[in-house]
Amino acid sequence: MAKDDFDVIVYRVLVYLYACLKREIMFENVTFNESVRKNVSSDTYFADILRMMQGEGLIEGLEFANAWGGDCILVSSVSDARITAAGIRYLKENGTMKRVGDALKETVDIISKLASILQLF
Repeated sequence: MAKDDFDVIVYRVLVYLYACLKREIMFENVTFNESVRKNVSSDTYFADILRMMQGEGLIEGLEFANAWGGDCILVSSVSDARITAAGIRYLKENGTMKRVGDALKETVDIISKLASILQLF
């Protein structure tokens, strides 16, 4: 699974926001970028993923706009994002998220540490 694969990014976003909700960590842009966005080189791709996640009800609190050419851009701060109850259920119960978590638990980074703290594997 590629590090910039849709499902990997969704997993990383949800784990990070769930840890923030549980007050295991405080949202910090630098830490978020290093742990969640580190392998996503395109801002437009990342904004598209966040917009899809919000559209599916996994996260809330973000605002988007269409830029010239139809690209989706994030117009609010990513720190405004919050995981929803549906996002927590998706993280815990979705088979794809479980496979991504299993693949990432061998890595040594903040997301794998947070997933362990949150008892996601």
